[in-house]
Amino acid sequence: MTYEDAQDYINNTLRFGSKPGLERIGKLLELMGNPQDSLKFIHIAGTNGKGSIANAIAAALSQSGVKTGLYISPFVTDFCERIQIDGCKISHDELAGEVESIASFVAKAGETGEQPTEFEIITALAFNYFKRQGCGVVVLEVGLGGRFDATNIINRPLLSVITSISLDHTDILGDTIEKIAFEKCGIIKNFGVTVTCPSQDTQALEVIMRICSERENTLIMPSLSSVKIGKEGIDGTDIAYGGSLLHIPLAGRHQIANFITAVEAVKAVSKQGITVSDQDIIKGMAKVSFPARMEILNRSPLVLLDGAHNPSGAATLAASIKRYLEEKPVLVMGMLADKDYETAIATLAPLAKAFVAVKPDSPRALEPYKTAQAARKYCENVSHCDDYEKAFLNALKISQGAPVIICGSLFLAGGMRKVVLRYYNHIS
Repeated sequence: MTYEDAQDYINNTLRFGSKPGLERIGKLLELMGNPQDSLKFIHIAGTNGKGSIANAIAAALSQSGVKTGLYISPFVTDFCERIQIDGCKISHDELAGEVESIASFVAKAGETGEQPTEFEIITALAFNYFKRQGCGVVVLEVGLGGRFDATNIINRPLLSVITSISLDHTDILGDTIEKIAFEKCGIIKNFGVTVTCPSQDTQALEVIMRICSERENTLIMPSLSSVKIGKEGIDGTDIAYGGSLLHIPLAGRHQIANFITAVEAVKAVSKQGITVSDQDIIKGMAKVSFPARMEILNRSPLVLLDGAHNPSGAATLAASIKRYLEEKPVLVMGMLADKDYETAIATLAPLAKAFVAVKPDSPRALEPYKTAQAARKYCENVSHCDDYEKAFLNALKISQGAPVIICGSLFLAGGMRKVVLRYYNHIS
């Protein structure tokens, strides 16, 4: 089986199951010998910040010498970003081999009437790979929600982490913060340890505290008041926290909350026999890189890529624009139709010198003319385009040296990232 065959196999499975639950993933893993039972996990759920926190935790653990698996979603440029060990992606050949080895079990599970979904297959494959590679700890990011997410098939993790919670996927998880928080808190197992981020939504925090109490969990929440901010800019932020000086290589004040949450998570795990020193935390987290999170693709002119795909993410990006940019940027933005795109656009478009709407590479994409229509309420110079390269070149022309920010759906980020990097490599 080739890498392309493996991708086709995965993409041709169901995206969602006929009903929520862990029966399908449970059946598949049982046929495979339950590889997840041989692994130790740090399990992460939430609306925003999951990827940043997961990467920061994994980097610190790897720095300490622990062989660390990382499972995240979605990917930006390469499917193999989703499955990593010590910062190295699973290779194309390895992925093909893992898909080939799991295919017979998927077929057997389907014969029982429990046909696994795309995400369930990828999750089972990742568990099997991490076991075969002998990972000491796996940092495991939830795909959607928590309670019925395929990753929640694991037994009690070393640690549960609940990141910032806001309204998203309301059609699936519920239309209130409390309902969404309840679903996210489904990963909290009895007699465990839970870490949540500072400045958590009040309603969400009430749910987290109640469930931690009911399930007899120790709850840890860092305090932003304990942080002293030093130098900050588009290249990141230097902070003093917990007696250590920490460089956060991802831009934005919101990353301070993410990284101190990661620090507390690593310290909590260190109390369970996995030794990670303060220097491991400092050195490891300083190495974190994460595509499409205020990522600098070019410096002159400044071109940034950010996956701000919901109102909360848009508000975070807006705060960074106001804090770090001296002139109004040109926005290249594409959204999915099933997101609250009106609110996200209303947050960002007023800050733009010009706005170029484009269509993400997804069947759920919002048509560019509708994105442009929403943006015209807040910005005078608005256009739309179906082609990524034309959209970027148009934005560059309009910008006249001002920053260009590409944002919105992560289904847009990967393709636009390739366009921008190819353009600057070509002319340099």
